[in-house]
Amino acid sequence: MDNSSSSPRDLDQNQNRTWTDHSVQYKVVSSLLLLLICALGIVGNVMVILVVLITRHMRTPTNCYLVSLAVADLMVLTAAGLPAIPDSLFASWVFGRCGCLLITYLQYLGINASSCSITAFTIERYIAICHPIKAQFLCTLSRAKRIILLVWVCTSIYCVMWFYLSDIELQVFANVTVVTCGYRVPRKFYLPIYFFDFSVFFVLPLLLSAVLYGLIARILFLNPLPSDPKGRGKREAASASNNQRSSCKNARHSSSTATSRRQVTKMLAVVVILFAVLWMPYRTLVVVNSFLDQPYLDNWFLLFCKICIYLNSAINPVIYNAMSQKFRAAFRKICRCGAKGSDKPAAYSVALTYSAVKDTSLVESTDHYTTELEELTVTDELLADQKVTFSDSCGCAKVNFSHDWLEASEATENSSQEVVWRNT
Repeated sequence: MDNSSSSPRDLDQNQNRTWTDHSVQYKVVSSLLLLLICALGIVGNVMVILVVLITRHMRTPTNCYLVSLAVADLMVLTAAGLPAIPDSLFASWVFGRCGCLLITYLQYLGINASSCSITAFTIERYIAICHPIKAQFLCTLSRAKRIILLVWVCTSIYCVMWFYLSDIELQVFANVTVVTCGYRVPRKFYLPIYFFDFSVFFVLPLLLSAVLYGLIARILFLNPLPSDPKGRGKREAASASNNQRSSCKNARHSSSTATSRRQVTKMLAVVVILFAVLWMPYRTLVVVNSFLDQPYLDNWFLLFCKICIYLNSAINPVIYNAMSQKFRAAFRKICRCGAKGSDKPAAYSVALTYSAVKDTSLVESTDHYTTELEELTVTDELLADQKVTFSDSCGCAKVNFSHDWLEASEATENSSQEVVWRNT
């Protein structure tokens, strides 16, 4: 981000100074690193978008915010990362005045939209976990889409000012004139705008995230998941045998739900932490330079700040792949790296999801929503050899599913396993 990383800069002419080009070592290292990070980031973020758009069960509110974050990261990588490569090679702006205005606008749009997207999914996680009843009508897919649209409209309008604040600048040295993409206004007019931007799109989101994730951690790691009092009343009214089976089943399901929620929350918390850590060098540099007569503009340190910024935009898909089983499986499916029978786990997980939702509707109802990005890991604990009984709500029939029957039904259609129907 040449426009941002070199700011604020002095507007005085440098006729008495001699301009020196970047060293060959700097050109090679910077070009290779920037190209590698941008390529991996663009491919990874495109895959995140495709995964959510193509896979139906991945279309959740949290994933919608992650798609918004991926689009913002793509904008940063293409508008800031790729133009930084010729700037490192030629040490001069090569995209003209229109390129300077448009690229500067897209840079700040991507930065601000990514910050708002992170804030949005943090608030969504807080509502979903700390206020599960309200999450039923607040954390919905349609509401998430409207919030994302509002985020992009507001940030797009806010960043229009950069069309008027940025412009190409001619720096005249004793031996050459260098064209740069700089600022039209003096430092005293630019600094208030920057500090407002810094406070609204960096400091406030991080403070809010710290508070909300603290409250989320208190619920997930210190308190048990909330349960429905009506479900407890039904368990107390049930017979002793059914009560024991239901409590055993729901204990396993509640444990799996808590584990999946912790896993998703950890993943999103890592995204926020990396956002803070990787943006800190650049933010600190600009704040310090704002109070110096001669700003610190060492080329290698500026390169380090750039690498951190672009790495922040490129690393999120890696986090999703490492910490989310659903994203990992979807990535493999897109890359066609899955096994031949990759569709079997989907059917298996549908049956398991139906069982969990059916059982929870009778006993533990309200703390597991389809609006949340959660993973129900299939383990032997969830599918025990003992039979799980579902009572028909009309009182007509009772269906017994056993673990062996589930395995046999997946293996062949002509299973010899018995499904028992008994009239009650």
